[in-house]
Amino acid sequence: MEKINWGIIGCGDVTEVKSGPAFNKVPESSLVAVMRRDAAKAKDYASRHQVPKWYDDAKALINDPEVNAIYIATPPSSHFEYAVAAMGAGKPVYVEKPMTATVADAIAMADAANVNNIKLVVAHYRRQIPYFKKIKQLLAEEIIGAPLFARLEFYTQPLTAAELNIPKIAWRVNPATAGGGLFHDLAPHQLDLMHYFFGPAKEVKGIAVNQSGLYNADDFVAGNILFDSGVAFSGVWSFSVPVAEEKDQCEIIGTKGKISFSVFTMKSISVTVNGMTNIISFDALEHVQQPMIEQTVKYFLGKAPNPCNGEEGALIMQWMELFTK
Repeated sequence: MEKINWGIIGCGDVTEVKSGPAFNKVPESSLVAVMRRDAAKAKDYASRHQVPKWYDDAKALINDPEVNAIYIATPPSSHFEYAVAAMGAGKPVYVEKPMTATVADAIAMADAANVNNIKLVVAHYRRQIPYFKKIKQLLAEEIIGAPLFARLEFYTQPLTAAELNIPKIAWRVNPATAGGGLFHDLAPHQLDLMHYFFGPAKEVKGIAVNQSGLYNADDFVAGNILFDSGVAFSGVWSFSVPVAEEKDQCEIIGTKGKISFSVFTMKSISVTVNGMTNIISFDALEHVQQPMIEQTVKYFLGKAPNPCNGEEGALIMQWMELFTK
């Protein structure tokens, strides 16, 4: 394989800017086909993004001889089905997070990749963004000394009745499709970063409850992780606060200071040591998945290690289950 020719299954909103255009901007990579069950929308996407082929059937895209790698960007409930089909066709897979709707499916997907010797990458793409790589560097250099604990607060206002009537939003709080609610949609990014920063966990536990009663999924989650290294993590997620209380903040406290940052806005990193604060700013990325896609292409071509394997993706699924069971 000299070049990765991508086919996308599920060309919805996440592929419009975050990922889709990046496949044509990464070296040795091109987007050659897209699939959506709605043929008109598939054709429209292909036209707007100058993609040569479009399909309304996943099997047809997977079996297209020009396509040699598959990106799965559908809701989580169909990730396993499409990933296994792609692997059966001998094609490597880049799958959106959360990896699947259930832990069992995530483990089975990782196992299928290993058994069939097919490359699989989970799109925990924040670990490749310069903003978060800088935080990992600061930790490695012990700028704040030895890390002691991290605390995360993520609060948003509730979805409105109008939003809950929009299919592309409503599926995110339908456990049958999403595996849970907004926690399952967003927390994989945050929890994967904790794994990226601190490694394996010794103990994971949490609580979850539906406080607002607006939909069937939990809208409040709190959890704790004790890492093998001794670092502790505590996180609180609420999806029903007033707008004035919205927050996206994480702090890592060490023996000499702390690092403060956001997971989703990514405007700046604040580093405080001995009472002195330094602000590190970053320009926004045009396509936030582009660094991860670049590493995935290199991995598929045998030029780099796997940036996030199936076992890691399944582990984050297990952590979420322990937080919410």
